[in-house]
This record gives sequence, structure tokens and C-alpha cells, in this order.
Amino acid sequence: MSPAKSRKPRFALIGPDSLQGKEVLSVLAARKFPLASLELFDPEVEEEYAKLGTFGGEAKVVHALTPAALEGLDLVFLAADGKTNKRYGGLAAEKDYVALDLGGTFNADPKVPVIVAGVNDAALRKTKPPLIANPHPAAIVLSHLLADLRAGFGVAKAVAFVLEPVSAYAEEGIRELAEQSYALLGSSAMSKKIFPEQVAFNLLTRTSKPDKNGFSRLDNQVTAEIGRILGAGKVSLSLSILLAPVFHTYSILVHAELGRDASAADVETCLKTNDIFQLAPAGEARMVSPVTVAGKDRIHLGPVRKDPAAARCFWLWAVADNLTVGSGLNAYGIARALFGGD
Repeated sequence: MSPAKSRKPRFALIGPDSLQGKEVLSVLAARKFPLASLELFDPEVEEEYAKLGTFGGEAKVVHALTPAALEGLDLVFLAADGKTNKRYGGLAAEKDYVALDLGGTFNADPKVPVIVAGVNDAALRKTKPPLIANPHPAAIVLSHLLADLRAGFGVAKAVAFVLEPVSAYAEEGIRELAEQSYALLGSSAMSKKIFPEQVAFNLLTRTSKPDKNGFSRLDNQVTAEIGRILGAGKVSLSLSILLAPVFHTYSILVHAELGRDASAADVETCLKTNDIFQLAPAGEARMVSPVTVAGKDRIHLGPVRKDPAAARCFWLWAVADNLTVGSGLNAYGIARALFGGD
């Protein structure tokens, strides 16, 4: 399928009730993407007109999902469960639509490109893939940051500590943190259904079995995604992800060794050229934190700090909402790269 079309495209969303699905609908409506149509599908709907959704403040029928229903569409956002995403992502080439996976179902498949709009989306115009993976939110943030630092100064190596929010585990993760918090404050029994240990008022170094080096599957996945996104001349990166007791936003502390010497002001000037970043003004009393950044549509950076103990090294603090920057806005950027739009 050619991404360049003179007519307005026809989009569809599978899974409008998921966190990612809701965010994509919100972004498309707010940015007024020029569409011929947008259809909503839910794998649990069995009869037409049995369920309604909304888009742009108007009610829309949520259709039953079948392969035939997707024929003739241009772009299908996959925001449902893994089984559904896998099936309809696998049908993209056959049914002649582009599928954009928002659920991480295809991220580990080396044949499926992981795309960060503004970093490696030029590849879409060359390869015209039928199936695209939206990267992990931490991979999106770090790819933007490392790509700009590499372009400005070169990056010898970087280490990143990623604080993951419970909304990475969907509504169930949000509910478990809230319930555990209420239980602990009220001295009542606490349930652990989603996370292996208490997450409320706590930090977890992993939520799955580690590999032989002690890293989790997610640590390795995000590192691999960033390597694929940055491509040739990729940065030597080591990262570790910790689950934090916050509802939304990824908070990332990066220690980067640049390829040449620079001042903190030089680094800030470089990053200011990219609209995706919002740098804290000099002397800003309000700190960049999950509370101040949740729901916002840029990567917020604290003051850049030059490390006095290591030459050419800097500490950077980045916070970004995982549903806006880490999902909906990147998906919107991919759609623009494929089908244009204002």
C-alpha cells in the first residue's frame, strides 16, 4: 500500500475502551486529522448497534469485528488484547491496510519496524510496511533524547534508570495501586493480583523473572527497541526499569557521556531545537515530576547538570506521559508520516 494518497484516508480503531485506544481517539479529535471516516471495532461486540462509543464529542457505533469489516481501510490502530492484535495485525498485508500496533504485541518481531515519529519515521516512506509497532513509551522518550544528543555532540555511552507507572499495566494496574494505598492507610487487608509484591509506597526492581545477568524481559526489550530505532551508529546504552507507585508518566534519569566536551548550556540549547522537549526555565522553583507532567503532550526535562566527576558526562531528568507522548501522539505522528495531515 502506498502511504501517499490524494484522498482523505479511512481509519479504524480496534479496542476503543483501552487506555491506548481512548488516547488515540482524543489526539485524532484534538488535532483534527483530515479523515474520510473513522470506524470503531470491539472484539466483544456481537451485534450491530449493541454498543456506542464517542469521537470528537459525537456518538459512534462500535462495530462487531471481522476480517471482512476491515477491507478497504487505510490504517487500523490495534489497541485491544494481544490475541486480537496479533490476528488482525497478521491480516494487514492480505487485506491491504496498514496496521499500527499500540499494545506491544509485535515489538519483538525483527520484521516489524518500531517507529518513533521524528526519529526514524522516514523509513516508512521507503519500505511501506503493512504492519508497524508503536515502541515502548520509555523507548520513545530515550530515542528522542539520544538521537538529538548524538546529532549535536555524539554519544559515547549512556545509562538510564526508568521509573515505570502502574498504568503500564492498564486499568488493572491503576486499580491495584489505588486499592493497596487505601488498604494500607486504613489498616485493612491488601490484595496483590497484578504485581508480585506490594507496589503502594514501594519500588519494585522487576515484575518478571530476570535473565542470567539479572535484567528483566522488559529491560532487554526496551534496550533492543532503542537500538533498532537509532539504527546505524546506535548508542551504547544500559538501562534498568523500576516499577514506581505512581499512576501515570515515565520518569527517566539518564547519565550520558558525550562524544565531545560541551557545557550544560550547550546541551540545553541543542535540545531546545526539538519541539518535543519542554525544558524547565532557569531558576524554575516547580520541579519536573509525574504530578506536574501527567496528561501533557511533551517530554519535560529538568535542568541539565554537568557531572563534575566525569569528563563530557551529563545528568538529564526526563518525564513524559505514557499515554500522550508514549502512545497517542506517536501514533498520530506515524499516521501523519503515512497519510499526511495538517
